[in-house]
Amino acid sequence: QVQLVESGGGLVQAGGSLRLSCAASGRTFSRYVMGWFRQAPGKEREFVAAISWNSTSTYYADSVKGRFTISRDNAKNTAYLQMDSLKPEDTAVYYCAADSFPWSGSVCSDSGEYDYWGQGTQVTVSS
Repeated sequence: QVQLVESGGGLVQAGGSLRLSCAASGRTFSRYVMGWFRQAPGKEREFVAAISWNSTSTYYADSVKGRFTISRDNAKNTAYLQMDSLKPEDTAVYYCAADSFPWSGSVCSDSGEYDYWGQGTQVTVSS
């Protein structure tokens, strides 16, 4: 069982930056693929980024590639999402997710593959 708690959301102007954190409980954090997803009002949840258990592989949605960076610190049981050059269309509730499936780009972007989810943190980007 893994519990996830996101933090770091807030209100920022377009062009600004935020860093989201996802703190995980449990001793098996290092075995999990970590993903970030987001959901804007009236829209379906969408994939943002994912990272393999040992940080050797990452995968990004085209909409955030070059602006967002996912990372993790297994010693701290924490995953991060550094968001730069934010745009109003990045406004959403951001969720972190975890699961122990074998890494692949197609699988890590599928929200149905993740068993564990955080409660979400709101990110609002003003124009």
